[in-house]
Amino acid sequence: MHDHGDATVASDHTDRADHNHSAHDHTGHDHAGNDHSGHDHSGHDHSAHVGQFRRLFWIMLVIAAPVVAFSPMFAMLVGYEVPAASVLSWVSPVLGTVMYVWGGRPFLVGGVAELRARRPGMMLLIALAITVGFVASWGASLGLLDHQLDFWWELALLVVVMLLGHWIEMRAVAQTSSALDALAALLPDRAERVTAQGTESVDPATLRVGDVVVVRPGGRVPADGRVVSGTAAIDESMITGESRPVTRSTGDAVVAGTVATDSGLRVEVTAVGDDTALAGIARLVAEAQRTTTRAQRIADRAAAWLFWFALTAAVVTAVVWTAVGLPDDAVVRAITVLVIACPHALGLAIPLVVSIATGLAARAGILVTDRLALESMRTVDVVVFDKTGTLTAGTPEVTALDSTDENRMLRLAAAAESESEHPLARAIVAAAEGRGIRLPEAHDIVTTPGVGVVARVEGHRVSVGGPALLAAAGLAPVAAAQAWSTTGSTVLHVVVDGSTIGAIALDDAVRPTSRQAVAALRERGVDVVMLTGDAEPVAARVAAEVGITRWIAGVRPEDKAAEVARLRADGHRVAMVGDGVNDAPALAGADVGIAIGAGTDVAIASAGVVLAGSDPRAVVSVIDLSRASYRKMVQNLWWAAGYNLVSVPLAAGVLAPIGFVLPMAVGAVLMSLSTIVVAANAQLLRRLDLRLR
Repeated sequence: MHDHGDATVASDHTDRADHNHSAHDHTGHDHAGNDHSGHDHSGHDHSAHVGQFRRLFWIMLVIAAPVVAFSPMFAMLVGYEVPAASVLSWVSPVLGTVMYVWGGRPFLVGGVAELRARRPGMMLLIALAITVGFVASWGASLGLLDHQLDFWWELALLVVVMLLGHWIEMRAVAQTSSALDALAALLPDRAERVTAQGTESVDPATLRVGDVVVVRPGGRVPADGRVVSGTAAIDESMITGESRPVTRSTGDAVVAGTVATDSGLRVEVTAVGDDTALAGIARLVAEAQRTTTRAQRIADRAAAWLFWFALTAAVVTAVVWTAVGLPDDAVVRAITVLVIACPHALGLAIPLVVSIATGLAARAGILVTDRLALESMRTVDVVVFDKTGTLTAGTPEVTALDSTDENRMLRLAAAAESESEHPLARAIVAAAEGRGIRLPEAHDIVTTPGVGVVARVEGHRVSVGGPALLAAAGLAPVAAAQAWSTTGSTVLHVVVDGSTIGAIALDDAVRPTSRQAVAALRERGVDVVMLTGDAEPVAARVAAEVGITRWIAGVRPEDKAAEVARLRADGHRVAMVGDGVNDAPALAGADVGIAIGAGTDVAIASAGVVLAGSDPRAVVSVIDLSRASYRKMVQNLWWAAGYNLVSVPLAAGVLAPIGFVLPMAVGAVLMSLSTIVVAANAQLLRRLDLRLR
């Protein structure tokens, strides 16, 4: 790498060398949430819980078939009879008891926990319904209560539907970590550690900070580290989502699990165990799994209200029917109210939407590390973009040439720069290759720090450099150089045999999709602000190119968080989008932090949403998904609660004075219809197209 003097790219990416992996909490997010499921949400056992609920659901579904088929009430509804005196009449009570004790256990345990905490919610409401249904059904089966109270089929369907809801919810949460589990599996089984005698094969778990390991061509990096010798194209797609390999050489950081595609490296281990990037990401996912979305809390509150609503309605029903001299009807009506109030649809309202939204997000390359962050995106009215590495690629590209023979100038300059790893040199070589120019061989290459590079190409002495090069040779800049410098471009002159033959302007490459992202955000009523450490001319050029009218230039990394705080103090809901190095404080300080490009550094610990790719249009996808999924959640909650609000008073006998009392059969149909509507409505979310265009 060499120095082109003053012709360094003026950008805020110079502060991006700090790859500190220290732990940051999600200070911008609320992780308060309560576990209402009666099982552990700690993260490590999540896959096991998904498997348990899946198995329990399928077992209960099989058992439910004969319970429903041999339930006298269901038989009467459908139009057949179960022989009263035969052994078949005991199929439903026996298997129904198994379902109550085995399949209902998670809800009974959760209900008891809510009761002890004096916070009634979904679990207590389900536990109440299945317990009342269980007791009433046994009473009816033994002839102690009215035959109308035979709820075996209702109990069976309730247990199955609720297990399905919990399985779906847990699977949705577990999907967040499945990709990361796959990453952990990508770590090599053995590592090749350098010793005084040569190398030895060891378990990667035994590596310590300071060890040097050999990574063979095609091999995986066994631990986070720093390259001490060698250069290789590293496939980091499993970490960053970027499909193109990235060149890593001496001094560069590499991450465990990435692949050296073309040549070998020697890497000094800098982090092991819980200090590695992958371990940090795993902790973030575990944290996210413990969060409860606001919509889920709305569902819990709705369940709490329904609990008291059902309990009050049952008591009032019993009192009124007893008062009018119908004590037998009072028992039937009160029990019917308690059973019919159970939130079949409410139990599916949120989990189905979360499951579908999670799947859509994963397919769109969106990793949600904080479920609250995705939900909060719907209220964001200002998106703040870091410039370098977010709206721009963070690497220079040739944007203009000034020469009487541009191809000749580019050929000679690229040849002189061909062996350099400097970003400006790479940009010039890439520009030549983009024009299909064949590079001649360069000889006697000499790099002078602060001046530029000199080489012999095709018999000519070719120099490429910035202002210091011209000053040393006593040459004047080309006419276009002043205008280029004014707009913040880096200007390199090409001198051949003592004479200037032209100049090259280079700028931080603006992502082609940045303008589309800004326009799409504006269409959705979201304002866009750009923060950059660059000088005003550079900021103005990029802002004009992408269509941003509000930007703040010359912002130091530590001041970005202050700018975000200022916007929030003005009453805005702010999403901060950074490329994942020095943006961590701003990401953590925003209402929603979005790390673009799935950086492996500390910023990912401060972001609630991580985008696998580097396309800023994905921010628009996050907003669309947030708004659409929340809309579906609210719709489903109204559908689910609406069933209870209508059916409970009817089951209580509110219209009895005019001769109408809701039959159990009609209540069951309404229940099923409500569940079907909620499920179908959630499926409509799949029509949301998050593809980037």
